[in-house]
Amino acid sequence: MSLTMGTPKPFALWRHLNKLRWLSLSIVFAMLVALPFIHVYQTYTAAHAYDLLAPAEKQLYDVMETLTAAFTDDPAEDLDAIKGNTWSGSFFGLQLSDPLAVAGQMAAGLKLYAPFLLTALIPVLFTLVLGRFFCGWICPATFLYELNTNVSTWLARLGFKVGNRRFDLRLKYAVLGVGLLLSAATGSVLMAAIYPPAIVGRELYYAIALGGFGAGAAFFVGTLLFDTLVARRGFCRYLCPGGALYSLLGRYRLLRIRRIVENCNDCAKCNAVCEFGLDPLRDHFGQECNNCTACIAVCPTQAMTFVLRPTDFPKQGPGHLGKQYRRAHPDQGAH
Repeated sequence: MSLTMGTPKPFALWRHLNKLRWLSLSIVFAMLVALPFIHVYQTYTAAHAYDLLAPAEKQLYDVMETLTAAFTDDPAEDLDAIKGNTWSGSFFGLQLSDPLAVAGQMAAGLKLYAPFLLTALIPVLFTLVLGRFFCGWICPATFLYELNTNVSTWLARLGFKVGNRRFDLRLKYAVLGVGLLLSAATGSVLMAAIYPPAIVGRELYYAIALGGFGAGAAFFVGTLLFDTLVARRGFCRYLCPGGALYSLLGRYRLLRIRRIVENCNDCAKCNAVCEFGLDPLRDHFGQECNNCTACIAVCPTQAMTFVLRPTDFPKQGPGHLGKQYRRAHPDQGAH
């Protein structure tokens, strides 16, 4: 089947954005792995204690020295360009924080701390334009969750029963609200304890720099099991407080995906590939969409594209290349 002459086509590069997204997720995750090694190496060099290191520590020192020698003569001072993690950190001198970190800090302190508030300004502005993009393009937990989805798919093919239950999407807003109230009541930023990207960054540091795991690792494994056994991407969709905040901020995002009904053949591959269980086939993206572009990449008829508008297109009906539309309009079938 070929596309009807004169039908709109998406920009050709949109189909490859999903590969770029995976590259972004991989870089962020690799960075979170590299930073603890760099920190440990900096500690060793600052202490001038090479001769006192254990054999395994000397091996790490030697490897890091080899990798960084071309970039710095003073690693204790020069390797500070990137510090922290996706919860809050410094990126070449630019202080950045997850909006949830700032919201939690404000709730716990019951006051606004302007310098910290400003560190969330850039992420908030990007979210207002791109929507829940952090969840799809940056979150290190997403990197692991999507790999876990692939594992679940293989298990299903082998005959294992995997979870596909649906819950009320508003649950995560309740988690966000309760988390902020508890933070205000206790004076602690409690949501960091159950927020997957914060947990991943923290536990990677514990494992590499301190040689062990904290309780967050067990919690995160629980979320993976929840996704596999109960609901596909269940934690992100129904329980993540950060996902709730990003969804609210991105409700009227300017950049959103639109179905080109003239090109659609109703194959429903877009719905099948959507990690968040949305309904692109019926033009329902909503505030949950993270613009991951998986639906654009999988569409065989180039029926998904990006548009600039603050709301979704209204439901457009069956795709013009699909059987239902062609039966109803026999004189307008694809050529």
